[in-house]
Amino acid sequence: MESDARAALDALNQIAFLFERTNEPTYRVRAFRNAATTLAGLPAGELKRRYGEGTLEELAGIGKVTAAVVGEAMRGETPAYLAALLGKADGPLARGGAELRAALRGDLHTHSDWSDGGSPIEEMMRAAIELGHSYVALTDHSPRLTVARGLSPDRLREQLDVVRKLNDELSPFRILTGIEVDILDDGGLDQQPELLEQLDVVVASVHSKLRMPREDMTRRMVAAIANPHMDVLGHCTGRLVVGRGRPESEFDAEVVFEACRQFGVAVEINSRPERLDPPKRLLSVAGEMGCEFSIDTDAHAPGQLDWQPYGCERAEECGVTADRVINARGVDELLEWVSR
Repeated sequence: MESDARAALDALNQIAFLFERTNEPTYRVRAFRNAATTLAGLPAGELKRRYGEGTLEELAGIGKVTAAVVGEAMRGETPAYLAALLGKADGPLARGGAELRAALRGDLHTHSDWSDGGSPIEEMMRAAIELGHSYVALTDHSPRLTVARGLSPDRLREQLDVVRKLNDELSPFRILTGIEVDILDDGGLDQQPELLEQLDVVVASVHSKLRMPREDMTRRMVAAIANPHMDVLGHCTGRLVVGRGRPESEFDAEVVFEACRQFGVAVEINSRPERLDPPKRLLSVAGEMGCEFSIDTDAHAPGQLDWQPYGCERAEECGVTADRVINARGVDELLEWVSR
């Protein structure tokens, strides 16, 4: 691809990334991602020809705003639209947690368009590389979560083949094989045990019957935590803190976190702005009980991979240090921890 066409493609993708980072509405992100997809699919020389003829807007997915961005980028300028977004994005996402964020080596909870994410695996992982990660676990949903296009056993096996090929291309960066598996009503994990055995990282989360009585929810979570295939307890209360919100699930936190400590399961510090789960009072309890943690983004788009500062700020406020965070370890040390 010619340098001017590459500049236009990069500008569109950067705008989409910044929109994702600031949690802008999906339609705004999609406009720029779709435009980038159109440009990437053009034959050599066609973009330059259409730019010269003034026919960019005849292309599918290219409108007035995206055409202006493309034109400015092809002239070697920083598009005005991008410059305005960069001006707003100059400051850090969070006021604290910078030292902890610098210690992180990867992210253990991410989604692609194989389930309910919005971007292909490779696009997610290349964004992670740009952010400085040395590894990322791909954890698309398990089959029971049909609304999120959860992966059947056959689709998961197919994804594992895709990941193997991408790892050859992206080395030394490492895509860790994984899944975000549903914790079933009885505490079982929603995937075949022999498949879970093959994965590098298993995040397990409650996505259904979130208002289950406290005693039943406690038993359900502890049964899952005791499963030898489980590595990380995802967004443990299931709360949402934006819009209409959603209250926390009720469970005996001391019992659940003691199970995490005893069975070597990390408590996730979920960095999504609408989750920020667990709440700080429970995060402090888990820390006092000697739990280990994973600070994850639960990203569903490339720009969301940059949300870890939100989790790091809360972790720091609750006294969590890097030596207690499993994704502050190198990939070999992390996998050794998981294999325990």
